[in-house]
Amino acid sequence: MYHRSLFDILMDTGRAIGTLTHEMQNEDELFASTLTLRAVEAQLLIMAHTMGNMTPALHQRLLQVDWPGWATLHDKLRHGIQPRREEIWYAVNGLVPQTLELLRELRRKQPVWFEVGY
Repeated sequence: MYHRSLFDILMDTGRAIGTLTHEMQNEDELFASTLTLRAVEAQLLIMAHTMGNMTPALHQRLLQVDWPGWATLHDKLRHGIQPRREEIWYAVNGLVPQTLELLRELRRKQPVWFEVGY
């Protein structure tokens, strides 16, 4: 059940980030919109925090995830460290889509790990 909860949180926040950034053409557009940027950063913080709470078993099965990238992003967002433009843009275009795809793939291969009763 814990793995399923983590999965659901990551999928929901990933979808929210996708919705917020879907129509944006480039990096400058995201950083010019203060409200959208704040909303994206809030969702990224939830994702980064959730990634930090992954069990060792999931961590071992997701070796292709950029764990240092998530840790850096989490640290910068949690502590309000600036600048973080590169990390935010990398997360939106790299970390989030890659991580969600790897999680979907793991769930396809190991569905029992993500069952509510597990």
